[in-house]
Amino acid sequence: MSVARFQHMARECIAELQAEGIRPILVGGSGLYARAAIDDISFPGTDPDVRARLEERERVEGSGVLFAELRGKDPQAAAHMDPHNPRRIIRALEVIEVTGQPYSATLPQYRYVIPSVQIGLDLDRVDLDQRIDLRTKQMFDQGFVDEVERLRPHLGVTAARALGYQQVIDYLDGLCDLDDAMAAVAQKTKRLARKQMGWFGRDPRIHWLSALNPDLVDNAMAVIDNADAGAYDAIDMHAQEYVQHHLGDINPS
Repeated sequence: MSVARFQHMARECIAELQAEGIRPILVGGSGLYARAAIDDISFPGTDPDVRARLEERERVEGSGVLFAELRGKDPQAAAHMDPHNPRRIIRALEVIEVTGQPYSATLPQYRYVIPSVQIGLDLDRVDLDQRIDLRTKQMFDQGFVDEVERLRPHLGVTAARALGYQQVIDYLDGLCDLDDAMAAVAQKTKRLARKQMGWFGRDPRIHWLSALNPDLVDNAMAVIDNADAGAYDAIDMHAQEYVQHHLGDINPS
């Protein structure tokens, strides 16, 4: 699902719940999708022909060539983008061509359109990696390969490259064995988790709480109660410490 479609559906659902007097709670790990739901973000339209042409260029020329082009057209966007993420590079170049404006001009600001309280769970890197290993094994044990094989005929180029799907497709094509595919999924998921923590770690509005603290629920409710009482502080006393902690997990290259 595109982030633009998710934004429309999420905000529609939030409005329906609020109209019924229900406080929505959003839970997730994708920074862009989370911010799309609650922040002032608009998404430029897409052009299937432009996208297809860029995807073909990436296939033939490689993502490095496209990243170099992006760096020339929009240095600011390139400076904040993973040069090994062809999907984002292609999207940035597509927006530039479709709108005639820099992609960086469309990047989100920290400005709510839906008043919110954000709570982040801070977990030690070793514990997080162990949970990712366990979750990856559970996915494969519960039929992930069969799921990918069943959906493959319906996947577009971008979807087929999604984390997990690409590694299983490599296995189905005989490019690696199942253990290697599973290890690759776990490794790339850990890398993604670091990037997600970097994304969220840059948002000073998030209250970071220890995920393993036995008083976690009480602490989270205290943050919400303070906001309800009008005493909400957008940056808690540990925010900058946590920002540095999360950004320290990111390889800037």
